[in-house]
Amino acid sequence: MIGSVQRALRLLEAVGSHREGAPAKQLAREAGLPLPTAYHLLRTLTHEGYLRREGGVFVLGAAAGRLAGGGLQQKRRSMIVDSLAHFRDAVGAPVYFAVFREGEIELVGVSDTPASPAVEEWADFRATGHAHAIGQCLLAQLDEKTRRDYYERHPVEAVTQYTVRDQSALEHRIASLGRMEPVTERQEYALGTVCAAIPITAGDTAATMAISLPLHQEERLLCVVDRLRSEVGALLSTLSFSISI
Repeated sequence: MIGSVQRALRLLEAVGSHREGAPAKQLAREAGLPLPTAYHLLRTLTHEGYLRREGGVFVLGAAAGRLAGGGLQQKRRSMIVDSLAHFRDAVGAPVYFAVFREGEIELVGVSDTPASPAVEEWADFRATGHAHAIGQCLLAQLDEKTRRDYYERHPVEAVTQYTVRDQSALEHRIASLGRMEPVTERQEYALGTVCAAIPITAGDTAATMAISLPLHQEERLLCVVDRLRSEVGALLSTLSFSISI
């Protein structure tokens, strides 16, 4: 064990236990360190940004906050990975989770298996939201102004011969959707594939979960997406997806 690291960690823990901060003598006493050693470590930790000295007391610095935030972010990512794997196994199909963030479609996570692989992103997923169920589901949750801004940057154009033909046709499709209704598409993004997406309630953020199936299993699509909706609904009360990832 490296003693200096252990001593520095004890000091950080001591500082963290005081919301308003604490002076060096008190921290040294709580960490069980000689005062000269504590002073040396406190200066080093302050220099590196893990502590700040304010009015004669030491408080946690920005670097310590980034450490805590990174741990929380990793925990949230693990939660999403585990949850998507659960949904994948429950419905027997690849499962996708995506959000609309800062004007763009962001695929947060995908869970599939070798026997049931996810759709390959052969065309930029962010720029082809009009062509896949995930994008259409997210766009349907936005106001008209936000959608127009997206279309200006990512015009509606053919990805396959089945893609919605223009912006007007896409807007008509969006307008016809019922609240919380699944969005389905057939070979609009990837030939030989059908997809369905459901809107997810995530505060003010547009989010969605989706599944995909090979074309020859098209008759399963609505049944599978209904199963996904049921599974998601059962877990949303205890599972909070991280929109800040």
